[in-house]
Amino acid sequence: MLGDARKAQEIFQTTLREAALRAARGELPKEPFWLFRDARWRCLETSETELQAEPLEIDEHDIVPEAPSQIEQLEPAQLAIWVSSAPDPQRTALANFKPGWMPCFLKS
Repeated sequence: MLGDARKAQEIFQTTLREAALRAARGELPKEPFWLFRDARWRCLETSETELQAEPLEIDEHDIVPEAPSQIEQLEPAQLAIWVSSAPDPQRTALANFKPGWMPCFLKS
């Protein structure tokens, strides 16, 4: 998730240390998978500040009427690249929609 074994090990150890302290105080959450959730959030916080997207050059073209059918033919990795190259507000909106959704500006 981080791309760096050292950082992942640090997060793992910090998460377990925090869990041990919580257990000693009798403060362990009753929800399932809480330890996984805590570790995941620590990884996301770390990657948000340290991990940068690789520079990628993609040809730009005007939107054509055939765009919806072209997008439907994209492989998941190609679609991920397309979404990740959008500016932040649009990228977040596109990433939060369900599969099969077509951006309204691409519908004919």
